[in-house]
Amino acid sequence: MKRFGTIPVFLTAISTILGAILFLRFGFAVGTLGFWGTLLIIIVGHSLTIPTAFALSELATNKRVEGGGEYFVISRSFGLNIGATIGIALYLSQAISVAFYVIAFTEAFEFVFNYFSQSLNIIIPRQVISIPVMLILGFVILRKGANMGVKMLYIVVGILFISLLCFFLGKTEFGAASGGNIPTGDIRNLKDFFMVFAIVFPAFTGMTAGVGLSGDLKNPAKSIPRGTIMATISGFLIYIAIIYKLSTSVNVEDMLSNQLIMGKIAILGIIIIPLGLAASTISSAIGSVMVAPRTLQALAHDSSFPSVKMNKWLAAGRKTDNEPANATLITVIIALVFVALGSVNAVAEIISMFFLVTYGSLCLISFLNHFGSSPSYRPSFRSKWYLSLTGFLIALWVMFKINAPYALVALVLMTLIYSYIKMYHRERDGLESLFANALFQVNRNIQVYLQRSENKKKAKEWRPSAICISKHSFVRARAFQLLNWISYRYGFGTYLHRIDGYYSRATSQQAAEELSRLIELYDTTNNHVYVDTLISPSYTSALAQAIQVPGISGMENNMVIFEYDKENPENLGEIIENMGLIKAGNFDICLLATSRKEINFKNGIHVWINNEEPENSSLQILMSFIISGHPDWRKSNIKVFETCQPGQYEEIRMKLMELVKTGRLPITEKNIEIITEEPDMTLKGLINQKSSSAALVMTGLSVKGLKHNWEAVLNGYDETGTILFVNSHNRKEIV
Repeated sequence: MKRFGTIPVFLTAISTILGAILFLRFGFAVGTLGFWGTLLIIIVGHSLTIPTAFALSELATNKRVEGGGEYFVISRSFGLNIGATIGIALYLSQAISVAFYVIAFTEAFEFVFNYFSQSLNIIIPRQVISIPVMLILGFVILRKGANMGVKMLYIVVGILFISLLCFFLGKTEFGAASGGNIPTGDIRNLKDFFMVFAIVFPAFTGMTAGVGLSGDLKNPAKSIPRGTIMATISGFLIYIAIIYKLSTSVNVEDMLSNQLIMGKIAILGIIIIPLGLAASTISSAIGSVMVAPRTLQALAHDSSFPSVKMNKWLAAGRKTDNEPANATLITVIIALVFVALGSVNAVAEIISMFFLVTYGSLCLISFLNHFGSSPSYRPSFRSKWYLSLTGFLIALWVMFKINAPYALVALVLMTLIYSYIKMYHRERDGLESLFANALFQVNRNIQVYLQRSENKKKAKEWRPSAICISKHSFVRARAFQLLNWISYRYGFGTYLHRIDGYYSRATSQQAAEELSRLIELYDTTNNHVYVDTLISPSYTSALAQAIQVPGISGMENNMVIFEYDKENPENLGEIIENMGLIKAGNFDICLLATSRKEINFKNGIHVWINNEEPENSSLQILMSFIISGHPDWRKSNIKVFETCQPGQYEEIRMKLMELVKTGRLPITEKNIEIITEEPDMTLKGLINQKSSSAALVMTGLSVKGLKHNWEAVLNGYDETGTILFVNSHNRKEIV
């Protein structure tokens, strides 16, 4: 039953914000850094917490937030795998927070420990009080659930505000002498700024605590923004008022020597301040022990843990009120462990790291959604993108400033958790979906800008943007390999798997199924080709459609790749018939004649150029360089061959050497071979002789006469393996 409104959200958050650090460490902070130094800490801290509060409020009004609060928002924005990774860290921070607040609660009984130590010479460990308190708290929440927790919140928050009122109304002789004025130049020891920041920062965490009640709220989209923002701004103003009161009421020595210095200022301070400390810490502990089990329960609902039985047991709610009793029991056990082992300062840094990861994630989600422009993102409350970006960057910065080793350990731990979750939940979205919408918008805007700027240029740098259409995708993969070699570093490639027929429900379903097969088939880290399907009744119509549409990069396609099997050229006829169509569009043409002979990359690329075809020669040399940039060819080299008439050897050699030198091509002089033509010598015979073992042979292609005498042009390369015939519509500048 959804039974809570805005007030429980506000009380849960404000009671966590105004917690143990307020009473135990702010006197130390003001004593160490002075009023202005501590004010700077408050400003820096809230430059993270305020953007996080706004970001969370925005995300909470986009869709109904269910059980799990912050975890629900993160997991439904980043995907379940990343959500579970951050959610586990969030849960641990919430569970450990319970221990932190219970440990701090025992400091309210400092007078008891001092009495036994000074009067009876007996040292009593803090656990004498903290462990029974933790057990009582766990028992109450397990038996009575969130309803009892909220009722207790009303009481303890009332005590907390009464103690603060007594503090602000209190007067001291030092305060009367100062006249309420801040001491001149009250800033010091800035070298200790981040040391003090590390101790004080947990005071500012907790503004999102109320979101954990989302599953129990009548209207989360209304209650979460109101309660969270009210609590955050209220905490900011109260902290400024507190450090002002401290700096104008007591001297530096007293602030540094007495952790409960507020008791010297407040009316009935000996009683009211320990009572306020007890109230603030126990209220924070109640808030955390209410929220943490709901996060754990939501994680289990999403099957975040490897054991089915564990997920089922943790996700189970009590039959009478759906209270997460099992998750609460686990939370109480974890908190007991840290109560028995931990101290305030040690636990604080651990909590801070986990919370900073959460806050940074929330701000990053909000920032990305501002630029992603997803139609499904329609929050009724909107933050500003620069606030969210600021919050994210400050979260990263603060993590490393507080404790760089802790930050590194936290990030490594998160990476390991994500890898493990990804391993047994491969079907879920992972990091690839994290920036999808934002990257889409960035890419769109860049392409529009480039299109406008390119139109103003007279000369454009050439780079291949190739398209290949084939219905033999599952039979031979050489065409896809070629596209991938071209696309790896310098070019762009679009591979279209053609499905014969007219567009219908059946062919559409077939296209979707075969696309999934293709993506799975080519799912490797070195794949840089965009794969899609195309339904068309003929090869001609498929080509006509494809060449008119820009590639995935947004760049106009300038090259078409055809492929056929040398041993079984069944599709060669339809390729030759469409050569004229492609030439009409001024496209470069690559005709790949594949062979069953295995490609041995170490044998390199052999480029056979014709001095009488400068257009083809320039494209051949550029293509060999582009292809060799792929890791498959890292141990290979490029070898260039050219024939010449007797007496032209030196002239041709100098031209080639100059071309290689000015073009800064990775071709050594020993890999350039010029062959003087002799009677009865044919180019095909030379290629068969010298390039029979080459991994890839590249030669020029003249389209003229190909349709009527293709056998004379394409056949006769029996000794070679795979051949790439290249035809360029213009000469490429190699500069």
